Amino acid sequence: MADNVGGHSSSFWSELLTSPINLSLLGLCCFLLYQIVRSRRRLGLGEMIGDDGSGATTVELPPMKQQDFTVQQLRMYDGRRGTDGRILIAVNGRIFDVSKGRKHYGPGGPYGVFAGRDASRGLGTFSVKEDVIKNHYDDLSDLTSKQMESIHEWELQFMEKYKLVGRLLKDGEEPTEYTDTEEESNTPNKNKLD
Repeated sequence: MADNVGGHSSSFWSELLTSPINLSLLGLCCFLLYQIVRSRRRLGLGEMIGDDGSGATTVELPPMKQQDFTVQQLRMYDGRRGTDGRILIAVNGRIFDVSKGRKHYGPGGPYGVFAGRDASRGLGTFSVKEDVIKNHYDDLSDLTSKQMESIHEWELQFMEKYKLVGRLLKDGEEPTEYTDTEEESNTPNKNKLD
């Protein structure tokens, strides 16, 4: 019986390896298995990350509790350092959760330099260079009215597309205490943000 089993396995392998159709099917199966394993490794964050169809991954995180941040606290949300990969960007004193735009604002993205930072100056001056962004609160007082208008336009676009998280705090400024109803609507009282 052992000879019979050995005969069957050698017959199987010879049939598999000598037929061009079988070799093609075997190659296709190996390729598909490789693609499945590779895509699971690339995602890394498991069910937290989905595919938006463009080949880039998008993060689907639960809504963030509304809160204000200092420039230093904001730095922790650059898509690399945080425990959940969340990306926050400040524009004109308002902080937005841009995690769903990871392909643009995440590591290696065209606007990745803005992740975890106040992007206002870069957006107003149309620059994505790291040296344009300040590592302290930037009051933007040296920008022209045209540049400030551009920042305001960017702010409106961010308000339409991304969730508002809170405000960027000036040095020594106290954070706002948001109520549960404000957190549920994810729209802070306008007076608190101005």
